Amino acid sequence: MPTTNRKKQGKDTAVQGTNDSSVVSKVSAAAQGYFKDDFLQHFVCKVARRAPLINRGYYVRWRAVDHCVRRFLHVTENCPKRQILSLGAGFDSLYFRLHAVGALDRAVVYEVDFPDVARRKTALINSNITLRGTLDSHLPSPAGPVFVSSGQYRLLGVDVREESQVEEALGAAGLDWAAPTLILSEVVLTYMETQWSDAVIRWAAKLLPQSLFVIYEQIHPLDPFGRIMQDHFLKLNSTLHALRQYPDTAAQRRRFLDKASRITICFSMQGIDFCVIKVQCCCFGVQGWDQCVCLDMNEFYLGLVTEEERIRVESLEPFDEYEEWHQKCSHYFILTASRGSLMEQALLSYAPASPVPSPPLSLSPTVLTAQTVPVSLEGLGTASTLVSPGRVLLTGGSSRGGRGTVIRMLVREGEGWRSVSVEPSEDLGVRLYHTATSLPGGAAIVFGGRSSPLNPTRGLFKVTLDLDNPLSPSDSKEETIKLSAEKIVCTGDPPAPRWRHTATIVSHEGKNYLFVFGGKNETEAALSDGNFLCLDQQHWTEIQVEGAIPEARHSHSACSYRGGLVVFGGLDRRGVPLGDTAVLRPTERGFTWERVEVQPPPVARYSHCAHVIDEKLVVVGGVWLHSDGVPGVLIIDLTTQSCVEFSLDTTSVPWPLMLHSFCSELTDPEERQLLLIGGGGNCFSFGTHFNPQPVTVDL
Repeated sequence: MPTTNRKKQGKDTAVQGTNDSSVVSKVSAAAQGYFKDDFLQHFVCKVARRAPLINRGYYVRWRAVDHCVRRFLHVTENCPKRQILSLGAGFDSLYFRLHAVGALDRAVVYEVDFPDVARRKTALINSNITLRGTLDSHLPSPAGPVFVSSGQYRLLGVDVREESQVEEALGAAGLDWAAPTLILSEVVLTYMETQWSDAVIRWAAKLLPQSLFVIYEQIHPLDPFGRIMQDHFLKLNSTLHALRQYPDTAAQRRRFLDKASRITICFSMQGIDFCVIKVQCCCFGVQGWDQCVCLDMNEFYLGLVTEEERIRVESLEPFDEYEEWHQKCSHYFILTASRGSLMEQALLSYAPASPVPSPPLSLSPTVLTAQTVPVSLEGLGTASTLVSPGRVLLTGGSSRGGRGTVIRMLVREGEGWRSVSVEPSEDLGVRLYHTATSLPGGAAIVFGGRSSPLNPTRGLFKVTLDLDNPLSPSDSKEETIKLSAEKIVCTGDPPAPRWRHTATIVSHEGKNYLFVFGGKNETEAALSDGNFLCLDQQHWTEIQVEGAIPEARHSHSACSYRGGLVVFGGLDRRGVPLGDTAVLRPTERGFTWERVEVQPPPVARYSHCAHVIDEKLVVVGGVWLHSDGVPGVLIIDLTTQSCVEFSLDTTSVPWPLMLHSFCSELTDPEERQLLLIGGGGNCFSFGTHFNPQPVTVDL
């Protein structure tokens, strides 16, 4: 066999393997109640429970495809004949589900996949009484590429790339080219080189004048999540070809609608080849399609799934991976393209992901540079605090070693940093998404956090650095800093346990208070209460607060500001990012909340870090639902109530820099340099990424 044919066959086999993994994940989601499908289980050897993030990801995929299929069947309910043509169907159970609920009146489902896949599926159907019972009692013997031929179901074994063979096989199987037809491609076309996938789109439009094309695939290949996603599929020998020429929803729409003379510029990054397409002129319908709507999965989930259904889904399993969920959804899309007037009624409808659509992103021409720090240190959900000049204390979080109680300190020496072990006098427990708030004299207050989404970490600690004897040898011969950890027993009415909150120092009548605001816990999706802890008396107390309280949120930022604090962003109860700014100002009687109307309105985000420098709020990183890149640095001028966004130049960072679930410290106010520590996340089924080293950003 020629080498090129062996390579092609090897890649085809790898692509077929993605079907096996996908169906196991769908079975897991169905078993946990995300959707009802009694037939998928018959296509797997063993049911395996996936993580909640993967279950949610496969739910939204299933929901989007089901939404489009149901809409098509509704629009065509009065037609004498209608068809569903599933390309690369794998072990999908669509026919069996629709047949079970009587949704296939005057409809036939055609499935096309590699002959090996079709052969395996046929064997599974024939050996299972439940699956076989949905077919005609007397099936004709398989002939040519038609492996199963029942009244409402035809299974064909043909390579989708072979246009003439597909056309011939479908015709022989009874496809009516004039009947309304839904063409479904669920993560299929992207595995083909684009000349083949574009050809499929063209012949579908040419042969099916009344049709709806539905695609579910990946987008955004160049941001950190996208790079990890691509690397995952490259390791599986299943390259995502469509990402090169069609990297976002706008490009996917153009793929179906625009006629363009293109200049293709190819380049390589991190060993991955890309093509940039420069469009020179446009007109109508190069692929033969009339209308096209393309939504990323954040837009679909927040815009086209009812709030009641979202509440149901979000209550199925403990969940605290919001960043990864939104990033997964921003890297997949659902597309519908129509041919013929009837099929226009079946197109997806546009719905904003937020009641207030994101404003257009206005970037400063100035780019800030990120530089790595040669120290091996990683962590997700870690809390940091600057306990003294040049000393950053890091508590809690998780790493490759799991969730632990190890405490580290970054110590500045000259122009560099080193990581030092910390030996606390008392165990602080497992904590993620807690707070560590700096106090005068090298001390800090550690509050809140969780060990799991069902188990908040209770107890409040005051930790104090031993400045008299900062470094001492430990049994491991590594330098160790002694840390006094004292569990504080407070009087008064304490706040409910929480994580993803903020804890900030404010002043009232000459005393310092720890103000705990927002967050979430095992029963509340987001909290809006504010709680004052008098640090001198170790007493939770009430102080009069006037003004409109900011809406409930978690994963926001709060920075000390003029005796009060300034809050920005976060995630609301519905899982929608916030972009508002509010100041808690001291008054004679207590405090008052004031909303800051920033212009232009900042893009909403959460899981960021923030600092106040002079009269400017510096917001770093985070997660947003905006389609353009990832957040860099946002500067909000609190005096003029204006803002500007800066992108980060990460070309000198040799790994994908994920700035969420991370820490940030302003280590030198004079030099105005930020030290970004930890961060990363569980990138859906593509693996967990940890930023392996701290990064500095000069402002």
